[in-house]
Amino acid sequence: MKKLAYILLFSVSFLLIGKRSQAQDYQTAVGLKFGAYEIGPSIKYFTDKNTALEGILGFRSHGAVFTGLYEKSAQAFGVTNLNFYYGFGGHIGSIGSGVYKRFGDDEYYNGKHLLIGADATLGLEYKIPEAPIAISLDLNPRVELAKGPFFDIAPGLGLKYTF
Repeated sequence: MKKLAYILLFSVSFLLIGKRSQAQDYQTAVGLKFGAYEIGPSIKYFTDKNTALEGILGFRSHGAVFTGLYEKSAQAFGVTNLNFYYGFGGHIGSIGSGVYKRFGDDEYYNGKHLLIGADATLGLEYKIPEAPIAISLDLNPRVELAKGPFFDIAPGLGLKYTF
């Protein structure tokens, strides 16, 4: 419960700091997402200057997971090209037999299992000026429903080519 309180405090502080007047320098980005559990390609598309849709196909040991996110963004700390983003979505995937490390403990899965659940994201993205590159760092809390229920937090690093 204490960890959840810290996460909520962290989230609210970013919401209060961000300004909503800055537009994105790009409309579409493709790249790689390096997460604590999955690594794979991602695509992010801005439907307007502060709203984006992101899809991530993450591969992990013995499986794959597709995550779809709806995200809102705003300028962070008054710094040009630095944006705070937050959002929500869901995931679906499959994993096979093996030992899986989770936040707090390990679990052994016997046979194939469906993964389905709700996701959130909270992070910072920096678009490098005069270059088509964006770098992001985020936290991805999620609730696994099919093989749970359990709550997990996965940090992630994204490297994207923007256009």
